Parts: sequence; C-alpha cells; structure tokens
Amino acid sequence: MKRPHLLRVSRGAESFGALVAAAKTEGLRIGWLQLEAAPAPEPLAEAAAQGVLRAVAVGAGRTVAVKPVPGEPVLEDLLREHFLGCRLVLVAGELELPRLEPDGESWIVTQSDGSTRQLTTAELVAHLRKPRPFGVGE
Repeated sequence: MKRPHLLRVSRGAESFGALVAAAKTEGLRIGWLQLEAAPAPEPLAEAAAQGVLRAVAVGAGRTVAVKPVPGEPVLEDLLREHFLGCRLVLVAGELELPRLEPDGESWIVTQSDGSTRQLTTAELVAHLRKPRPFGVGE
C-alpha cells in the first residue's frame, strides 16, 4: 500500500473544498481524518456495544460505519483501512505533522521546524505526486 501524505489542519473541511476539487480533477483522492470521536447514531452505537464487528448505516449519498476497537487507534491501521487510494489525508487533530492552512487563493505549509512554503492550488496538487513533498516526517 502506498502511504498517503498527511497534513494537519485546524480549520473545518469547508476551507479545503477548492483543494479537494482540484485534486479530483487531476484524478487524486483526498481523505479527512478527525482525531476526535464523533457521537455515533444510536442504532449503530447500540450494535457496536453488543460486540458486532461493524455497524453500518447506508442512505442517499453517504455511509456511516461504527467499528468497536480495543484501546487507542493506531494511525497506520486507520490509513490502511479507511484511506486506501488517497494521495493526501487531511488530519484534524493533534499529530506531529506539517500544517496546511488556506491563505486566500493559495496555501501555506508549515513544517515542524517553523519553515513555511506558500503554494498555489495547482502547485500543491502537483506536489502530491511527489514521494515526500512535505518532508521526511509526514
């Protein structure tokens, strides 16, 4: 499995719509990982509490799944299970990753050492095709 690039974000998903659309145009997929548990719909939470492997609800335009896990989640397991085929996963939460922030019509990538790069949307999408566009620790 080719590991997706990871960038930490602190804004809501709506701030990244232009990037997602541009990546889609280039045939690239972007995922969103929220490192904070959202409340599960009650029927799914009840099923998960009973020990099912996975509880899934399907409706028009979306699927919601609840999977009970013992202990803390493991990042590599999450990437393998949920983000197969993604070239980038935007991570909302506290992980030691380069940070991505929208800046008008462009994007700022801040490394853990504080250095920054400003990229247009097209440049950022092009960087996603590189093996390590955001540094070794991504």
